Amino acid sequence: MKDVKGVKLPDFVEEMELEEITSDVDYGDTVLRVPDVNRPALQFAGFFDHFDNDRVQVIGRVESEYLNECSPGTRIKKYLNIFEIGIPCIIYCKGIEPQEDIIEIAKKYNTPLFITEDTTSVFMGKAFRWLNIMLAPCTIIHGVLVDIFGEGVLITGESGIGKSETALELIQRGHRIVTDDAVEIRRINKDTLIGQAPPMTKHLIEIRGIGIIDIKTLFGVRSVKETEKIDLIIKIEEWKPDKSYERLGLEDEFEDIMGCKVVCRTVPVRPGRNLAVILEAAAINHRQKKMGYNAAEELYKRLREVKEQEEDY
Repeated sequence: MKDVKGVKLPDFVEEMELEEITSDVDYGDTVLRVPDVNRPALQFAGFFDHFDNDRVQVIGRVESEYLNECSPGTRIKKYLNIFEIGIPCIIYCKGIEPQEDIIEIAKKYNTPLFITEDTTSVFMGKAFRWLNIMLAPCTIIHGVLVDIFGEGVLITGESGIGKSETALELIQRGHRIVTDDAVEIRRINKDTLIGQAPPMTKHLIEIRGIGIIDIKTLFGVRSVKETEKIDLIIKIEEWKPDKSYERLGLEDEFEDIMGCKVVCRTVPVRPGRNLAVILEAAAINHRQKKMGYNAAEELYKRLREVKEQEEDY
């Protein structure tokens, strides 16, 4: 596992579609390391205890109206208190534009200012979600991640076992692929893992004997997905006659990934087995279990009822 060291501010600006109003400020090397944003209302009022100056600062209507009621000198002093501490940037929501004297001070302290048309709550929600994903703990696992009927299925197994070929058949059956060969996994919270493709292999898949193919180009945008929550892990392995495999599914097995437990199934491979159909069934069955129905428990219930009836006679 690795912790992402940071997100460059230009990437954040591009993702949030922000308008820059301090063109002379060079922020290319500014890095965001905190997955949160802050409204500096208390700081403008003079309270700086527990102030995290590494956060993106967001000014909405409340802060703007408060500052507008201040005299120019007082307003400048309040901004200076923040600029002198050092912050990544300030973003004004709802198209609010700061006064010219504030823009000049921001340039002096090399602090970029941006504008968004989003409301404050909408922008903060977008920013928090994106930063939380980009700055989450991350690991890379060898496998294939596909979206099957809305369930994120991570296919793992030894190299050459048939993961990519299975994914290709799933794509032809109308499902979507997130990434092949390498899965970049981020832990958003204690219960959620999000997988995506590394930039180098995005939308690409390797088929032995054919080579590298571009899924998005061949099958269209309907066949790919940028990110997907990992709901189920399917381990593919060669059939071993002396190994006992799960046949009822009464008890779930789990695999731990960065502290998150994910339901895991082992599927043996032997000639004649259609892995794509098996994975479709596994995804639907997993979804059904989450909705409260377990076919294995239903079978066990029926067997118990039959046994009780036999004992009554």
